Amino acid sequence: MAKRVAVIDIGSNSVRLAVYEKTSRFAFHLLNESKSRVRLSENAYQNDGNLQELAMQRTIDALKDFLSIISSYKARKTLCVATSALREAPNKKEFLQRVKQELKLNIKIINGEREAYLGAIACANLLPEQKNALSIDIGGGSTELTLINDKDVSNILSLNLGTVRLKELFCDEKNKNGAIEYIDTKLEALGSLKVSTLIGIGGTFRAISEAIMNNKNHPLNKLHAFSYSSTELNDFISLVMKANDTELKNLGIKSDRFDIIKPGALILQRVLKKLSITNVVTSGVGVREGTFLADLLRGSKDKFPQHYNSSARYILDSHISEKAISNQLNTLAKKLFDITHKHLGIDTSYRKDLSIAAKLYPCGNDIHFFSKNKHSYYILQSALEYGYTHSQITLISTLCKYAKKKLPSSSHIEKYAKLLPDAKTLHALSYILSLSVSLVAHRPRNIDFELVFNDGVLKIDSTQTLRLCKESVNKLEIIEDFKVIF
Repeated sequence: MAKRVAVIDIGSNSVRLAVYEKTSRFAFHLLNESKSRVRLSENAYQNDGNLQELAMQRTIDALKDFLSIISSYKARKTLCVATSALREAPNKKEFLQRVKQELKLNIKIINGEREAYLGAIACANLLPEQKNALSIDIGGGSTELTLINDKDVSNILSLNLGTVRLKELFCDEKNKNGAIEYIDTKLEALGSLKVSTLIGIGGTFRAISEAIMNNKNHPLNKLHAFSYSSTELNDFISLVMKANDTELKNLGIKSDRFDIIKPGALILQRVLKKLSITNVVTSGVGVREGTFLADLLRGSKDKFPQHYNSSARYILDSHISEKAISNQLNTLAKKLFDITHKHLGIDTSYRKDLSIAAKLYPCGNDIHFFSKNKHSYYILQSALEYGYTHSQITLISTLCKYAKKKLPSSSHIEKYAKLLPDAKTLHALSYILSLSVSLVAHRPRNIDFELVFNDGVLKIDSTQTLRLCKESVNKLEIIEDFKVIF
């Protein structure tokens, strides 16, 4: 596979571009993301589905700019997919030919089931593991739904139910009852499905989730994997449905969504009414990422290897030059956790987060040695994007921020209280990571000491003097009922 790959997604409402760069076999990061609200399907549903000239020209103009961006990154492969607006248009061949002649770009029109599948594999691979979940991707012309259990996707559905379609067929005529009847008829395809989690994909869902996130002062400014209750979603939708433009703005809805947010919110409202949803998860990924992953993972059944995380691997590839120290810290932190967690009262579920923090802690060192903790914190809070909950991201980045320094401050704990464990657990985890860093202060080729823990006393046995280790450990802010001797 090419090192740099561009993906263009042509939807009914917007066209989007993403340019990805691989850093190793399955690790990648985003180089560029661009979007243009072209409304390709504007007025199409009132004209027997035919694309209109102004909308087609807007889309061609946007694609031309996208190709310029792709060229600037020297991407070796461009994947271009189109969804509902094109697959339903009787005059789609005219548009495809114009794009091919004017831009030399080949567009692949994918059917609804493929669209649903691509969005679902993006969620299955790039969100924290979900069980008994239903992904929903509300687009301009269609809505895709798929069952997700861990990394497995099934029960793929594509419905002719979208925001622009509803707007033009019902909402412009102020026929809400007609829209509800139309939606409910389409949703009969779900049958008696039993799911507890709804995973939201697409612009409508992201717009609503972003507004909810900002209104509740969520401490982590990251939309991907933001989760909340179905009650919160239902209550917010009720506010949206009766709001005028000024009130929509006050709710946090951006102006470019004013005319289609209510049709999308109505679809969500009817889905929540039909299904017994309790939890809602926001996906920052969708068809574009799914298209990229289907190409990247085509030899592994569209799944990452077990226990593999692309974001963590990307950080290791791009920000950690000293892999040996990274591995030593990871080994030490897990060993210290295993022999002390019962005494310290730490739940075993935190072992994984501690080991990731230890392995990725050196990521800020190559930016600036004297402020490495600050840079590690920023890199992890920002780039630890895929596969982790907001609580995990916050804990991992916090541990690295305070490693080999004082224990996490009360102000930091207060700011992120919704996402962090209790102060005692946090301080214990922070101390273990700081202790791990201190014990390799002399940068040994191999770990040259043994760890023995009894009754709150950690003994470091070694044939070496470990002078630097002792000095470093003695500078650490201690925790209650824990002593280190050499």
